[in-house]
Amino acid sequence: MVKAVLYQGDAICWLRDLPDASVDLIVTDPPYESLEKHRAIGTTTRLKHSKASSNDWFDIFPNDRFHELFVELYRVLKKNSHFYLYCDNETMFVAKPIAESVGFRFWKPLVWDKMKIGMGYHYRARYEFILFFEKGKRKLNDLGVPDIIQVPRIYRGYPTEKPVEVSEVLIKQSTEPNEIVIDPFMGSGSTGIASVKLGRHFIGNDIGSEALKVTRERLQNLQVDFVSTLWPQSTSMSETTQLDISI
Repeated sequence: MVKAVLYQGDAICWLRDLPDASVDLIVTDPPYESLEKHRAIGTTTRLKHSKASSNDWFDIFPNDRFHELFVELYRVLKKNSHFYLYCDNETMFVAKPIAESVGFRFWKPLVWDKMKIGMGYHYRARYEFILFFEKGKRKLNDLGVPDIIQVPRIYRGYPTEKPVEVSEVLIKQSTEPNEIVIDPFMGSGSTGIASVKLGRHFIGNDIGSEALKVTRERLQNLQVDFVSTLWPQSTSMSETTQLDISI
């Protein structure tokens, strides 16, 4: 029985309530700090309320919190597991050395080729990086998969929404059925959708209520056996951690 459990809260606070070595894969896409710079100079359409989307822009995750984030990600990840971080070319140079300093082994950046040109001034953007990290040693399931993943970008979707097909590649490569995938910044739930479709359990978190609403609806459309949205106003993490992580 594939299960999905959703939370609303600060990513780092949420991670601190998860047990050590309790998850099999992390795939996540923090709203990195450089997005604010692009927004300020008009190189992204994702303004406070974008005309290209019905969803408001979210608060960014500052670079100075990456160290405490990676400490917690390393702690909750089982030995011999993988961690994938979506990021841009600027954030890559900030995140990589910090992740390595807490114990992750960096293998390489994967390239998500969006197949359509985006915005920008100096060579308009068509790609995004996915940093590939490892804790311990785990062999990829298919050594023939290239490091460029070609999937069209989402048009008029949730802010910075990632295609489910991209996360499916990562999940197929780094997990087996019934293992647990988490996403501390789940947004519209693309990682969760990919996990459930592939027979993996999913535990997701986001600080925004809109993200929970969108993700819950998308998962319900897949007829997931168990979806629970736990709001901090009514349920504490300490009361539910054992249930969630033992799925």
